[in-house]
Amino acid sequence: MHLWGAELRALRDRHGLSLSALGAAVFYDASHLGKFERGERIPPRHVAELCDQQLGGTGVLIRLWEAMQGAGADRDEANRGGHEANFRPELATVTEDPSPWGDGTVSLPVLHDGKVILVSVSRRVLLKFAGTAAGIAVAGVGPASAAAASTDHELAALAAQDGNPIEYLQQIRRVLIDNDNLLGPRVVIPTVEQQIRLMQALRSSVEGGDRRRLVQLQATYAEFAGWLHQDAGSFTAAQYWTDRALEWSHIGRDPDLTTFVLARKAQLAGDMGDPAEALDVGQAAEEAARPGTRLGAIAATYAAHGHALSQDETACAAAYDRARHLIDTTDVDPTVEWGTWLDHAYIDVHQARSTAVLGRHHQDDQPSAGGSDAGIRLMRQAAEGFATAIGRLPAGYHRDRGVYLARQAAAHTGAREPEQAAAVAMRALTVGRQTSSARILNELVEVDQHLTPWRSLPPVAAFHEALTTNAR
Repeated sequence: MHLWGAELRALRDRHGLSLSALGAAVFYDASHLGKFERGERIPPRHVAELCDQQLGGTGVLIRLWEAMQGAGADRDEANRGGHEANFRPELATVTEDPSPWGDGTVSLPVLHDGKVILVSVSRRVLLKFAGTAAGIAVAGVGPASAAAASTDHELAALAAQDGNPIEYLQQIRRVLIDNDNLLGPRVVIPTVEQQIRLMQALRSSVEGGDRRRLVQLQATYAEFAGWLHQDAGSFTAAQYWTDRALEWSHIGRDPDLTTFVLARKAQLAGDMGDPAEALDVGQAAEEAARPGTRLGAIAATYAAHGHALSQDETACAAAYDRARHLIDTTDVDPTVEWGTWLDHAYIDVHQARSTAVLGRHHQDDQPSAGGSDAGIRLMRQAAEGFATAIGRLPAGYHRDRGVYLARQAAAHTGAREPEQAAAVAMRALTVGRQTSSARILNELVEVDQHLTPWRSLPPVAAFHEALTTNAR
């Protein structure tokens, strides 16, 4: 019952609906919906179905309702057997907390019997046992509350009492990154921004080296917040947090982090279709990159896409070649975390995207019923590049696989291969629904538009119906 209520609350918060608004939408009394959320009563099946449909739950509320019936209403689904997350039983049973955090709970996505379920947890308990949460995908669900300064200081004091707050925050960041890969940005954003407020409160209570490390950590969280908003399609918020990361990296006197944030600004500019900014910031980051790191290769990769947006195919290829050369000739300092994930496969997928941009330009420049030969060749090359990169992608990169699939579908569309495009797009749509990634869904909207001439083909029609049904 508590699991079903936590999922309802998570979906309702994600859509910004009050209980009254949801009640009006599903024609059911709001006070009863509140009791369902708190795990006090079992909802009727038709209410579960209506709420799932209204909130875009894609069946999760119905599946949890059925599991609730099978488990019996007298016990919490979260306490059945052992969790893969291996966390303490106390976390699954706390549902109330008298602290000044509103209702005092967050919802934790946890692996259970091969599925992700949400468990309602006291914020205080979450903080107290955060050191044991390495195996859990931890995330606060719903919009971040405008907590008072006194609440932030109370939270800071609590974290300080239970151990080194910097180590705690570093561990939470690693867990949140894993959570983002699995569930997407909208689940993670509130908790990331909450942790930034915590660090701002902590800064007044630490001195010397600890304070400097805290500011550096605050900068990494801000960079992560920028990335999450970028993936969610909120470019204004992404720019805000990336700028804060740049500012705090300077205050923390971390030149490697400053260079990485500059490179990230180039990536953000590329996603926003701003070639001048992508080139200028990317080249500045490449010049600032310290030998012994992969920062120069990262910067060259993101600047290369700026060249593609400027339709400079030669400079684009040269930048990607430079990035590969830097990877092959650099002995990486293992103490530097930035760019440890960078490899040839990562560069390949970015080059495939740039190739698609160049191919689209050729087709727009020489429009015809069949498309220009150069444009089609580049689009096929891009589709092959995405297919190769997807095959090399590690299993944990669920959302990234969806992004690459969506872009591969776009490349197939440009290559005048509509049936292949629709088949790949359907796979991407599944991931897009699961993660609410705007990068995936926006790409798929464009794919659908470009597939309009082939709407009579069954695979294309099926994709269009699935996409528009999801949008409704």
